Amino acid sequence: MPFQIALFEPEIPPNTGNIMRLCANTGCRLHLIEPLGFSLDERRLRRAGLDYREYADVQVHKDWPTFQSATADSRLWAFTTHGSAQLHKIELAADDVLLFGSEGRGLGEKLLSTIPEGHRVRLPMRPESRSLNLSNAVAAAVYEGWRQLDFVGGA
Repeated sequence: MPFQIALFEPEIPPNTGNIMRLCANTGCRLHLIEPLGFSLDERRLRRAGLDYREYADVQVHKDWPTFQSATADSRLWAFTTHGSAQLHKIELAADDVLLFGSEGRGLGEKLLSTIPEGHRVRLPMRPESRSLNLSNAVAAAVYEGWRQLDFVGGA
């Protein structure tokens, strides 16, 4: 598996559905950290994911500590507009966890303070921009990382 994608308290079903489809097509595992802003059987989620749920490896965790316990053996990279590391300058490895915050709140200062500054990653964008769409940010990170791994497992 190239990477593990983690969504911390996602709020918008179509974003999660798009990411689920991305994971199904790239071989990434998807972790959803509750509370979620929707039900996993919600029609908008199914529509955005085009029923890829059955092809994606999805794990739901009741909270942050439960997720941390499940992924304790993997390196964690937190994607945030407050990051200092640039995606194209870090070296990702298979099974790394790429963590993304909720659409409205991001990861929050309390959670970010537990992650080493060198593992807080920022995607490049224009200085006056606020943020990227969640599913677009995840796709950019996954494909840059997978490129670094020479697209192992892809066709």
